Amino acid sequence: MARDGDSEASGLDRRGFGAFWAGQSAAVAATQLREFVVPVFAVVVLSATPAQLGVVAAAQWLPFLLLALPLGVLFDRGDRARLLVLSQLGSLLAVTGLAVATVAGWTTVPLLIAAVFVWGVFTVVFEVGYQSAVPDYAPRAHLTRANGRLQSSAAIADIGGPGVGGILIQLAGATLALLVTAGANLVAAIAFLFLPRTPKHSDGAGTWWQALREGVAFTVGDRYLRANVGFSAIYNSLAQWVTVLFTAYALRELGLDAWAIGIVFSVGAVGALLGASSAGAVARRMRFGTVMVACATIETAAFLVVPALQPSWPRTVIVIALCAVWFLVGVGTALSNVLLITLRQVRTPHALLGRVNASMRTVTYGVIPLGAIAGGLAGQWLGLRGGILVGSVLLLGTILFVATSPLARLRTLSDADTVHAEAGESATADAER
Repeated sequence: MARDGDSEASGLDRRGFGAFWAGQSAAVAATQLREFVVPVFAVVVLSATPAQLGVVAAAQWLPFLLLALPLGVLFDRGDRARLLVLSQLGSLLAVTGLAVATVAGWTTVPLLIAAVFVWGVFTVVFEVGYQSAVPDYAPRAHLTRANGRLQSSAAIADIGGPGVGGILIQLAGATLALLVTAGANLVAAIAFLFLPRTPKHSDGAGTWWQALREGVAFTVGDRYLRANVGFSAIYNSLAQWVTVLFTAYALRELGLDAWAIGIVFSVGAVGALLGASSAGAVARRMRFGTVMVACATIETAAFLVVPALQPSWPRTVIVIALCAVWFLVGVGTALSNVLLITLRQVRTPHALLGRVNASMRTVTYGVIPLGAIAGGLAGQWLGLRGGILVGSVLLLGTILFVATSPLARLRTLSDADTVHAEAGESATADAER
């Protein structure tokens, strides 16, 4: 008799999940390199102010607010696999263009903002697309396992990305780091080319606007999806408030270098890998609502340590403390992400999944530019440390929201599974007849 793990693996692999996973892994590696290199580049090379750092960060996330909803309709009506290829080729062109501009000495803060915005456009395509496509390559019974693998890849990219980025910047400058990022986008595009073509999940009936409204209405009408949006929106905006100031704070006030910051982010990604890899076991053994409240508490309260650090402390102590913070944040965010993504997939009809993901991304990622700009302005007015302190305190509101939401009252993912519920209703009706 085959072991459960072997059975699950075959269930995933027979649908082309291997190529999908490889492409997603390379794509998130490129994203993590970019997210580390850009703020360090802005601080070290361009001497950006806190307010400018906020605008740079906002430019990366603004496309989610502008484009996620129409792209959701496109992913339900089009070939998701080919759109994923497009997302990586577009990112490849954007990062290569910035590398060329850097070599030519043309890079300025406005040019960096423009390049980051273009990256953001293709990031929207990837983020909406890959999460919508997971059920195309993973059987419904294995969605938690598949999402755990994908989140583990993201965590591993988090581990390697900042470390590799720090080394490349330290030894060879930002240009090489940008070219390595472009190489990862190319690998992802090639992997996605091997995916089986996906069918249209929506028949295209009705206008584009009607299709878009259908996805928004479903999201707004589902209590668990509304709670998911609220959790993610509050956390994402305020976490961005803190993180947009962190790189400048670590470099300018705590006296760290790019290598040390890379270590901190990499240790945080180890925590994310632990959280993602344990999601399946946690979902089976613990109450869903308890896990959600615990994750919200861990991933928000840990940030309070950052403004408490003193520049006069030994550098080793500062680095260890920051590593502990990012480790806890990584565990909480990865574990909650796997479970929330799976919850979204089991609550949503497959024909609507692209539009539901897009509706949620419009809000949960669309608020990030607001957090970035608010954080940048707070850092400009209150100083880097003061801005981080205010953001960290406000972030605690996430705990209250989750604790009073339907997420906290949910026992298991099966209780929220619409297919499971419909099957139970059907069985009850059969028994009554």
